[in-house]
Amino acid sequence: MLCAPVLQRYVQGTWRQKAMVTLIDYPAPMELFSKAGELRMPFSDVVKYGILGISITLLLLALGILAWQIYRFCTEKYTHTYTQQDAGHNDLLYSDEGPTTTGNYSGAPSTKLEDVSTEAHRLSRCLSQPSFPSLASTEEAGDKEEQATIQKVEGSIRFSVYYDQMQSRLVVTVLQVEGLLEHSESRTLQPFVKILLMWAGSEAVEVEGFKDEEGEGLLPVLRTVLQEWRTRIVKGSCNPLFGDQFSCVLQEDKLHHINLRMEVRDFDKFSRNTVLGDVRVPLGQLNISYPLELQEDLKIPQKDLVGEVLLSLKFLPTSQRLEVGLLKVKTVLSEISPNAALYARISVQCNQCKLKYQKSSTVARCLVTVFNEVLLFSLPEVHLERCKILVSIYETRPTSKSAKQLIGQLSVGKEKSSEDEHWTLMMRSVRQPVAKWHGLLI
Repeated sequence: MLCAPVLQRYVQGTWRQKAMVTLIDYPAPMELFSKAGELRMPFSDVVKYGILGISITLLLLALGILAWQIYRFCTEKYTHTYTQQDAGHNDLLYSDEGPTTTGNYSGAPSTKLEDVSTEAHRLSRCLSQPSFPSLASTEEAGDKEEQATIQKVEGSIRFSVYYDQMQSRLVVTVLQVEGLLEHSESRTLQPFVKILLMWAGSEAVEVEGFKDEEGEGLLPVLRTVLQEWRTRIVKGSCNPLFGDQFSCVLQEDKLHHINLRMEVRDFDKFSRNTVLGDVRVPLGQLNISYPLELQEDLKIPQKDLVGEVLLSLKFLPTSQRLEVGLLKVKTVLSEISPNAALYARISVQCNQCKLKYQKSSTVARCLVTVFNEVLLFSLPEVHLERCKILVSIYETRPTSKSAKQLIGQLSVGKEKSSEDEHWTLMMRSVRQPVAKWHGLLI
């Protein structure tokens, strides 16, 4: 009975001794605890600072994106609130012209109409200006911009005209240009004369914004270019001598419908030729049965109406596309040629970014040439400050020396402070094509 407790104590003491021996035999490595705070990454200081710089850059980029998203959110919210406040104003953009009836309707149709009106109003505010001037004021502004490069028109041109009745031949001789002004100090003048024989048709057409030079109350007459000549270039002279002679076969009965148009231009190899002035002489009012020498003062250059173009425009705001439809081209034919054909070259310029031009198919020329083609242009930006659509009509004849000849041009679009009426109608009718006749000028 006494041996049991003694045995138990002996066993417990032995176990404790073994445990202590175990602890003593396997001591903990104290060097690891001392070196735990001295752990270092196996990279040089250059790599560490590079990683730190990249982290800071990513942080700043994320903060910038966050600030931009907050700014866009606040701007869109303000625009939406401003549009809702103007919903009660009398605006032609979303005025309902349909008949009003009394009755109880569900809220879905009215909500849809309000959304379309709001979207159209928003697009109109983004892509246009509050005031919508007429097409006449826009064309006059464009003419002023082209004439702004010519500060002052001075000088005169001396030439002679003669019609040989025996050979039915018209002879035009350019003698001299006097009194030209230097418009650039960096380069000298390189003048030459461009001569156009403009044949006037008997049909007068009504084109909005275009006035005939003979009188404001008369309708403009469509003209066509019978012949086009150019003199040689005289370099570095304000009083150039030419002495170039040109002639063509012309029936005597056509003289009463022909105007002689001479443009004095400054040749520029790397840019467009500058028109220094022009002179227009109606041959039907002159007695040119013998050589008649004339000297006329240069005037501000103007353009002639040579046709009409039926153009269709449609804007797709979701896909940011502009559809330009070339429907019909109306011109004047002095003679019927079976080999003559027309094609159009259309280019779009948005916010000083010129898009790739597109060409239409070639169609045989007649009084009214029908194309019925639609060309698509992808606009680069949402907010358009300037957008210009330039349509150039060319004539091709396999039998002629030149491969193509420019018939006329027209431009449609908007500027910062003004826009064409056709552009305004297009923005009022979103996703719907709007067709309108435009004058073709040269």
